[in-house]
Amino acid sequence: MAGNSRGTSPAPPKASDDPLVTLASLPGVADSVDSVRKGVDRVYGHRVMRRRSNEVTSEAALRGARGSAALSGADWALEEVRRRTDFGVEGEPRTVGAALRLSAEAGQLLSVWRQSPLRVLARLHLVAASGGGRSTEAAEGRHPGEPADETVGRPRLAGEPVDEPLIELALPDADEVAGRLDGLSRLLLAGTEAPALVTAAVVHGELLALRPFATCNGLVARAAERIVLVGSGLDPKSICPAEVGHAEQGRAAYVAALEGYVSGTPEGVAAWIAHCGRAVELGVRESTAVCEALQRGAA
Repeated sequence: MAGNSRGTSPAPPKASDDPLVTLASLPGVADSVDSVRKGVDRVYGHRVMRRRSNEVTSEAALRGARGSAALSGADWALEEVRRRTDFGVEGEPRTVGAALRLSAEAGQLLSVWRQSPLRVLARLHLVAASGGGRSTEAAEGRHPGEPADETVGRPRLAGEPVDEPLIELALPDADEVAGRLDGLSRLLLAGTEAPALVTAAVVHGELLALRPFATCNGLVARAAERIVLVGSGLDPKSICPAEVGHAEQGRAAYVAALEGYVSGTPEGVAAWIAHCGRAVELGVRESTAVCEALQRGAA
């Protein structure tokens, strides 16, 4: 995906050629983009990042997974997520396990995302909803090689229900989902000069609005946002977990901002982008604290 390393953009093409650039020009969005860029630059400049960036990345992945799970109804303490190794096949443990798997998987899909975003979304849902592998087959009472739930890893079909209790907005039908997913994919593959924050916010917002899968849509949407932020070059080491910031702002604010995006009004879309920007900034703050803790430990 096109874009500068910190989410800024060169002289944009005509708005009609790049719809995301049009969104970048909405009131207040440029300020959000600039604030995010400055925050990301600061944490990347921290002295700990010179030698211990892998540790910061690992910690950001854990904290991001915890935040994403919290927004999907499994609000566990960080240390509980850190110490647990048993994640069941239902309820909160399954949600936390899914978020952890997605956090680990997202970084492996950057090259595929640039070629086929829809393929990546299908993979993310497969990872979240089933986990894959023989251990999951056994846990779910299936024999090795036996197919999982047929809704896993593909967009929902007409008449199939969606389990996404946090989001109570009107649910688009399967035909609309297919059309808008295709449009989103074509938009991403065409490339954009819009800042990374704008692209990530749109991907996140569209997936939450559409809820294209039978389950785990929120988890998948936040993982896709992470992929865009990393792949765009804004956060190449994946140390700025926006999921932390989304959770810190609270579920009510998250849903309210999404409603603004779904409204399609300039004010609503701009507010959603700003909300996502604030989430990244809070993620930056979280990783800055991690850097400071590592520095104190090394002193």
